[in-house]
Amino acid sequence: MSTVEAPAGIIADLDAGRVRAAQPDPDVPNGWRVNPDVQSAILSLFADRTTRTWDLDGALQFRDRVGLPVKGLVDSPEALAALAAGQPWRVVPGGSSVRGGVYLAPGVTVMPPSYINIGAWVGEGTMVDSHVLVGSCAQIGSRVHLSAGVQIGGVLEPPGRRPVIVEDEVFVGAQAALLEGILVQRGAVIAAGVILTGTSRLYDLARARIVAGTLDEPLVVPAGAVVAPGARRVAGEFAAAHGLALSAAVVVKYRDERTDARVALEEALR
Repeated sequence: MSTVEAPAGIIADLDAGRVRAAQPDPDVPNGWRVNPDVQSAILSLFADRTTRTWDLDGALQFRDRVGLPVKGLVDSPEALAALAAGQPWRVVPGGSSVRGGVYLAPGVTVMPPSYINIGAWVGEGTMVDSHVLVGSCAQIGSRVHLSAGVQIGGVLEPPGRRPVIVEDEVFVGAQAALLEGILVQRGAVIAAGVILTGTSRLYDLARARIVAGTLDEPLVVPAGAVVAPGARRVAGEFAAAHGLALSAAVVVKYRDERTDARVALEEALR
């Protein structure tokens, strides 16, 4: 696979949020524009296979390719700026890892053990709970709660594919998985255990419709949708004889005051 040379300072620009793998743009469909040049630049960092060891005061050691450093969580310019603004992020002791080229906004909390990969962007006041994976280039909005065990898929190749995007004020329940470039719009609630891919179908009970994604246009979860795990019967005599069903994601309602109360964020934890 051919690679391009990474622009100087790409890690620092990603760390500081000056560039993003995808960003809001009201002039494009679904309101998000993918920046394939950023994805290509990140890929190019993997081209140099020279490795080095990062020794953190003898307590922790990491070995990776030279272009992929560990993020400076304490004394980097963006960390000091967050501290000066009175809203520093917190990475709680216990074994989490944040790669260089990750943007953490003020007020982000990362519970251990979690992993946030290169190119990810995490918005203000978001909670990344224990055993969460935030994949490469994923875009996570402000005041989002990623509950324990959530898996957010990454994307680096081919450049130009939409990363997983989770907009502001979304709640994602424990052990849920959001994969293959899906877009979860503002205020949606994903219940525990729901698995959504780019080509998943959502059975919208509230509006009597099916929302489907394709390889070219990954699934969009509507704003405010409350998505729960369900099942649908499989057609055919064999399936009927054995009572077979497939898992399905179901929009059971749209967010209301009762939902807001159940998923309210506790500011004291941030």
